[in-house]
Amino acid sequence: MAGKLKKNLNLFDVYAMSTGAMFSSGLFLLPGIAAGYTGDSVYLAYLLAGFLILPAMYCMAELSTAMPKAGGTYYFLDRAMGPLMGTIGGLGSWVAVVFKSAFALVGMGAYLGIYLDMPFTLLAIILTVAFGAINIFGAKETTLLQRILVAALVVILVAFIIFGLSQANGASTFFPNADKGPFFAKGLVGFVSTIGLVFVSYAGLTKVASVAEEVENPDVNIPLGMTLSLITATVIYTLGTLILINTLEAAALKQSLTPVADAGRVFLNWVPLDLGVILIVVAAIAAFASTGNAGIMSASRYPYAMAKDKLIPQTLSELGRYGTPTKSVILTVIAMIAVLLIFNVEGVAKLASAFQLLLFGLICVAVIVMRESRIDSYKPGFKAPFYPWLQIAGIMIAFWLIIEMGILAIAFTGMVVIGCVLWYHFYASGNLERRGAIFHIHQRLGQQKYEGLERELMTIIHDRTQAQNLSYEGVVARSAILDMRYGKYDSDHLNELLGEAAKNRFADDDGEDLDFDAIFRHDWRHRPIGPGVYLALKTEPAVPNPELIVCRFGPQAKLGIDNIEDAHTLLFLVSPQKPVGLDLRIAGHLAEVVQSDNFLDRWLIAKDEKALNEILMRDDHFYHGPAEKISHLRDQIGKPVGELELPASCLLAMIERDGDLIIAKPDVILMAGDDISIIGEPDDIAKLI
Repeated sequence: MAGKLKKNLNLFDVYAMSTGAMFSSGLFLLPGIAAGYTGDSVYLAYLLAGFLILPAMYCMAELSTAMPKAGGTYYFLDRAMGPLMGTIGGLGSWVAVVFKSAFALVGMGAYLGIYLDMPFTLLAIILTVAFGAINIFGAKETTLLQRILVAALVVILVAFIIFGLSQANGASTFFPNADKGPFFAKGLVGFVSTIGLVFVSYAGLTKVASVAEEVENPDVNIPLGMTLSLITATVIYTLGTLILINTLEAAALKQSLTPVADAGRVFLNWVPLDLGVILIVVAAIAAFASTGNAGIMSASRYPYAMAKDKLIPQTLSELGRYGTPTKSVILTVIAMIAVLLIFNVEGVAKLASAFQLLLFGLICVAVIVMRESRIDSYKPGFKAPFYPWLQIAGIMIAFWLIIEMGILAIAFTGMVVIGCVLWYHFYASGNLERRGAIFHIHQRLGQQKYEGLERELMTIIHDRTQAQNLSYEGVVARSAILDMRYGKYDSDHLNELLGEAAKNRFADDDGEDLDFDAIFRHDWRHRPIGPGVYLALKTEPAVPNPELIVCRFGPQAKLGIDNIEDAHTLLFLVSPQKPVGLDLRIAGHLAEVVQSDNFLDRWLIAKDEKALNEILMRDDHFYHGPAEKISHLRDQIGKPVGELELPASCLLAMIERDGDLIIAKPDVILMAGDDISIIGEPDDIAKLI
């Protein structure tokens, strides 16, 4: 069954996925290896790596809030630069995440081996199957486990740092110790290469982008969750490695595959029953398990999204009975088991990291392409700062670090790219007409563009503003409609009428009237949305709710507006800046109504403002009639509007009383003889009538 993924991941789920995807080999295995490259300066390498990932993180956050769709990196590259780049991003990301996740589960063995004697590979396969089953049962169930693992992990690591710092030598811990040899053991070259080595410890930070379609309020939760996660990881990585180099001898640290447990054994030896080390082993297991679990969840969304776009067999886009991409999860689990059985996972996982760096660079390119395409419906809820310098820095950082990883990493990345290109050429290229936003840049240069992308981005805005979908009916119900068919009007008269219509309509959150002239003091850019109907949009931060003014003119009107000669109707929509895309959502509804059958005939002969208002309403979302005819309200006449009981989504918007229109505020009393306008979802409206 194909369908939409449920939006049930909150801020803590985003934080848990990003954090859990980072802590595994980066802290519990890698510090000893990294110290061998650069010595005691290893903690600075972790600190700088945390700063270097900022461009990729902010670019990923921008694209995730503009296009919160399953597939993350794949979807962004596909829509920005076309399906060929999408195939490279999707298949390549899937391969890289599968290898990295398999490596994480194998890494559990090093810590379990402290107390247990059991085959590491067999344990990793069992865990892969278990995590795959949890992912099939639902994203919420998956993230519940992720929450538990990450909470345990962070608490134990914070305790490790607190106890470790308490044993340190105060502020001197943060400065080079000449007695321990050169701070940069292999000079600046060794230090720079170490930054490249530990940089991939932060790569899991952006995995949440692949499940952005399932995140509630992505405009806030994705960038905030990723930022909190990066702060957590940078602090723990930096202070954790600082404790390791001050606790263990240099030779012991470089040779250790369990450096955190070894350090804990030194300064937690006062804890009875070796409980301190046991808790560290528990934290390591939680870290590797959370990485494996988050990896299966994020990796499975790549084939799901690509199958929906016909780049791979469409059967992988089907959702199971629990609302998850079951077949995609099963494929990912099978691939991870094959990797565990066939490959030297550790070696290939390091090479896969180079491909992830390539993707980070391409994500920065994608932001530049999307912004320069100037597509009106590209409306990110979060914008990466310092454009375009941050993006350029991200591109340079990614390719610089790939070069630092050596010829094998470059060769592996090249082979993956070639494999993706061949797959696209022989399987998908003949079935697609879709093109990326880069064609809109071509259009600016006199070439062609792909308008289907604009429609798709409008659909995404619709999905992002589900909670505000009924705002359209609310806007129309309280709109100011000016019927000016029978006068001779020019632009000066129009401004006066707009001013009168806007009185008491534009107020801030405290109820204070806003300066109408300040809101309307600009050149309106009117766009046709139907024959003779033009719409002008403006966003105004101080306006708490969207407001609409509708003007219908007669043949005598001379409006004096450039490029408008055949207009019989002008619409002015003023919207708040949040939620992003709400103005386009309402504009889309208006265009849908204006372009419907018989609209023009009904509109031009409508006798008054009330009739015009009803025509703009979507019939299945609107009811207008006497309050006494509604069984739900018959016994509630005499109550304030705020105390009325109506079906779930229904809202009493306007009251017509003795020829006057009254906005249905909570303290307005519903009276016998009132004609009312109710808006709501079609099913709930049907219950009323």
